Amino acid sequence: MATPRAEEAAVYLEKHKIVELMNNMTSSLFFHRPEDPKEYLIGYLGQLKESKDNCVRGPCLFNDSNLDSVFGVLDPANEGYVTFAQYMEALATLGVSSTTECPEGGKV
Repeated sequence: MATPRAEEAAVYLEKHKIVELMNNMTSSLFFHRPEDPKEYLIGYLGQLKESKDNCVRGPCLFNDSNLDSVFGVLDPANEGYVTFAQYMEALATLGVSSTTECPEGGKV
């Protein structure tokens, strides 16, 4: 059984999505392999803050080309859409654990 302090820590980590943040930062660091990792991470956090403050897209390892490729795999018949089941399967495959039942663009 977890101690109250450990439970508080788990709630804090989940509330602030700390594990996801660290995973994203680590992935970006390994992908780009900058000469100065500390400076890179400072810049990465700055980009996240700027994107949050200005409601713009933040740093991401996926670009439109990557998304087009994933969509193409999910839509081999080139119908221009994927089913909800395909959407959920793709998110699970990509490791996305928090999803929405009604994604933007989900209703045509």
